[in-house]
Amino acid sequence: MTHPVFLATATFLMVMVLTAWLGYRWLYKPNRYLRQLGNPVILDGPRVGDIEGPRPGTVVTFLQTIGSKMPSSDQEVATLRVDLIRAGFRSDTAAPVFYGLRVISTMVLVALSFLMLAKMPSNGMMKVMLLVFGAMAGWILPKFFLEKMVKKRQNILRLSLPDMLDMLVVSVEAGLGLDQAIQHVARELAITHPQLSEEISLVTLEMRAGKRRADALRNFAERTGEPEIRKLMAILIQNDRFGTSMGESLRNHSDFMRTRRRQEAEERAGKVGVKLVFPIFFCILPSIIIVAAGPALLQIFKYLFPMMKHMG
Repeated sequence: MTHPVFLATATFLMVMVLTAWLGYRWLYKPNRYLRQLGNPVILDGPRVGDIEGPRPGTVVTFLQTIGSKMPSSDQEVATLRVDLIRAGFRSDTAAPVFYGLRVISTMVLVALSFLMLAKMPSNGMMKVMLLVFGAMAGWILPKFFLEKMVKKRQNILRLSLPDMLDMLVVSVEAGLGLDQAIQHVARELAITHPQLSEEISLVTLEMRAGKRRADALRNFAERTGEPEIRKLMAILIQNDRFGTSMGESLRNHSDFMRTRRRQEAEERAGKVGVKLVFPIFFCILPSIIIVAAGPALLQIFKYLFPMMKHMG
């Protein structure tokens, strides 16, 4: 049986801890004042020039070391950097890491091909072709996945454009300039559409750094590679150049995009019937035939074939 003094002490400690925690959270709350003041302007630490970014991990460093030793032309590296930027990788080490990943994947698949050679028939040509196929697959697969990531990110950006257009229209019609409207949209879309918010923030940073607005918008279109964004940036550049109504142009383009998305959805819905022909013919129809005609066929095999043998 528990001693009464021990039970009373434990209860007192629990009540004291709970009271102290509630008083700290509800009454004192020092973090509330810190949040109202914001982040500190002056920090005790190294100067801005001495601050380094986050160090890459061991695997990334290893891949970068291998990829930096790969021979490649300037044009190939430039094309690869464009694809990496469109996929969301803007680091200077992205290209060497990608080449290192290609080398590692090639070595892994070649090693797997060597392991499969023991189960292959004794044919020298087939073994050589297996090794060549493994090496080619290891070299091509990272590029294939990179292209998939680019298309996925472009699709996300394209689906985020209507919200961006609506907010731009509201901001411009409320009296904001285009620069302030772009900055406001980048801040408001940070939670719902982080990819598009990041790209718009880069446009704002480029304009703050001294680039012309048209050049920053063109860089945005080239950086993403999305045709819809190219059209929108062309509209913004033309309106800025000729001084036409920005809100009316953005509203018309938003209506056009919504109409086009609805037409694309109707087009995909119209193709469903044609695309279902082959799955129905090869997967569903055989199952229906087995269920419907299976018992009759079994009866035929059971009674008709023995009868035909006796008749013969």
